[in-house]
Amino acid sequence: MKRAFLSTLLLGLLACGGSHKEPTATTDKKAGGSWTDSASLYPASRHQERDVHTLDEALVNPKATPVAITNVTIMTAAGKTISDGSIVMQGGSITALGKNISIPPSARVIDGKGRFVTPGIIDTHSHIGVYSSPSTSANADGNEAVAPTTPQARARYGYWTQDPQITRARAGGVTTALILPGSANLIGGRGYTTIMRPGGVASDHTFPGAPPTLKMACGENPKRVYGEKGGPQTRMGLYAAFRAAYQKAAEYNVARKKYEASYAAWKKKRGAGTEEAEAAPEPPPRDLGMDTLAAVLRGEVLVQVHCYRADDIRQLVEISDEYGFDIRSFHHAIEAYKVRDLLVEHDISISTWTEWWGFKMEAMDGIQENAALMTDAGGRAIIHSDSAIDIQHLNQEAAKGMYAGRVAGIPVSEDQALRWITANAAWALGIDSVTGTLEAGKRADVVLWSGHPFSVYSLADVVIQGGEIGYERSIGRAPTDFELGNSAGASR
Repeated sequence: MKRAFLSTLLLGLLACGGSHKEPTATTDKKAGGSWTDSASLYPASRHQERDVHTLDEALVNPKATPVAITNVTIMTAAGKTISDGSIVMQGGSITALGKNISIPPSARVIDGKGRFVTPGIIDTHSHIGVYSSPSTSANADGNEAVAPTTPQARARYGYWTQDPQITRARAGGVTTALILPGSANLIGGRGYTTIMRPGGVASDHTFPGAPPTLKMACGENPKRVYGEKGGPQTRMGLYAAFRAAYQKAAEYNVARKKYEASYAAWKKKRGAGTEEAEAAPEPPPRDLGMDTLAAVLRGEVLVQVHCYRADDIRQLVEISDEYGFDIRSFHHAIEAYKVRDLLVEHDISISTWTEWWGFKMEAMDGIQENAALMTDAGGRAIIHSDSAIDIQHLNQEAAKGMYAGRVAGIPVSEDQALRWITANAAWALGIDSVTGTLEAGKRADVVLWSGHPFSVYSLADVVIQGGEIGYERSIGRAPTDFELGNSAGASR
């Protein structure tokens, strides 16, 4: 009896899975699998509200109180100059300008008699904040010189808002600037379009809705930096590296598009509920650098290229044509006058100097008439700084270029020369729909000058950014937090 009971018990345990095998999940034959989606395992992005903007937001500033400047000469950079006019700013934008306009009773009125008003100056090429003052290795955050291409780097993360150079630039009439990585690398990373204002962190002063930009560089600088670090050593190597990077970006775009198409088809199947269940397609590995270059190929990033010689400009244009992307501006571009027809044909601006030349071989053929010749050809010329000193008097740099053109017989108007540091610069940064000219409805980026802005004796009396007064010469330039309490602040 006992044996019979044990045998019966053993048979029962075996029938119930007593062989110690793990139970297996049974799947309905119709289902065939499971609707798993590995993309859902990636961390969800939590964009802070201050990081997501549109250009329309640049026209609104709750901190701005009504301001009117009266009895002033208004140089609009939009084709006309208004004598003995007035300009009214409310809520961050220009509400009215012209002669005999009504002034809101709540406005602070500044009498501009004998003075001039222009749009705020925009510098398309600055390293303020990423190469800060004092100039030390600890403050050198502008070149990630560890590889020839670092498109994943972003100037915004190296920007120090306590840089004393910020307030000095603003005192020179600069309201907005493009802060760029340096030119050590072929592809140095993303630029950062900032409202020229100190304090806080970089994201507090991002120009609302400004499109992303990418800094590239050709010629001597990357050759010098990487010639003994594994290359490229020559222009042959430089352009091979550019082509390799954009070829990889094109393939990255293709892989992403294939995945998106497959994922959309999978979602459609899952929604129908009639197909056998299956796992979602696996997303391709994400590469932050390729994200930027792929966005360039999709036309979502404005490319800014450090390039001096005419032949280098032509080579980069050929590569952009090969891979179907646009270049927004060639920076420095001191030989642009030699290829200005090509630049006009491709709608590429130049961001240049008036007088800098001769400091290296590729800078030997610069002329003062460069901007004037580009303008005369129907192109967009811009005067930039690339200097914490020149940024303080870009109005004078534009004046020098205007007069050099006139001496050479090129009839450059004051309005055209003013556009070199305002409207054209705004276009290069993709923000010209809201700033760069003085027009009703535009952002209130305004400078009141003590005299004609092209006079060497004129100074910025009042600088207004988004309707908010950022600098008044009668009060003086406020020190940054870094300067407070140290010898620099005390001497002031």
